Amino acid sequence: MTTPYEQLGGEPAVRALVDRFYDLMDLEPAYAALRALHPTTLDGSRDKLYWFLCGWLGGPAHYTDRFGHPMLRARHLPFSIGVRERDQWMACMRQAMHERGIEEGDAQGLAEAFFKTADWMRNRAGA
Repeated sequence: MTTPYEQLGGEPAVRALVDRFYDLMDLEPAYAALRALHPTTLDGSRDKLYWFLCGWLGGPAHYTDRFGHPMLRARHLPFSIGVRERDQWMACMRQAMHERGIEEGDAQGLAEAFFKTADWMRNRAGA
């Protein structure tokens, strides 16, 4: 059975998706609230999301090899994340998937999985 990691094209495709995601976040005013949660330079964020997604999608466990269990919610608790930030994260990722040419069916399946995780990251009620 093919993993989502393999379907996307492996490490080069995951890196390209993550890079486009952070490029959009950095450039598009629509993602300003999301961008404000990140450090001035996005290099570390890019690497961590890339490492995480490789394993999460069924590829190499780069993130856990470096940091252990992701503990996503605990790692995101210092940041105020509400519906607005969740929705901006999702819109930014959907746009990145579209711009990277990920097939619609694959993108929809990924978006559904991403939403579950993004919604679980919320730690602030309301928008």
